[in-house]
Amino acid sequence: MKQKKAVALKYDNQTQNVPKVTAKGEGQIATNIIKIAKENDIPIQEDKDLVEMLSKIELNKEIPPNLYKAVAEVFSFIYRHSN
Repeated sequence: MKQKKAVALKYDNQTQNVPKVTAKGEGQIATNIIKIAKENDIPIQEDKDLVEMLSKIELNKEIPPNLYKAVAEVFSFIYRHSN
C-alpha cells in the first residue's frame, strides 16, 4: 500500500510572486501536515498527481512555471469554496 503524501504551499500575493513549498512529507508527516491544516482552517485540496510533482520541489522553493496553471486551479477552487 502506498503511503499518503502531503505538500503545503504558501502564497501571499502582497509579498510573493509565486507560491512556495513550505512543508512536505509522507506517512505520519503527511498526516501531521493535514492535521495542522485542519486545526488552522487552512483549505485542503486532494490531487495525487499534483502532490507527486510538488513533492519533488525543495522546501521553501518557489513552484516551477510548468506547475503554475495546476496550482492556480487549486487556489481558484479553494477560494471559490471557502467563502
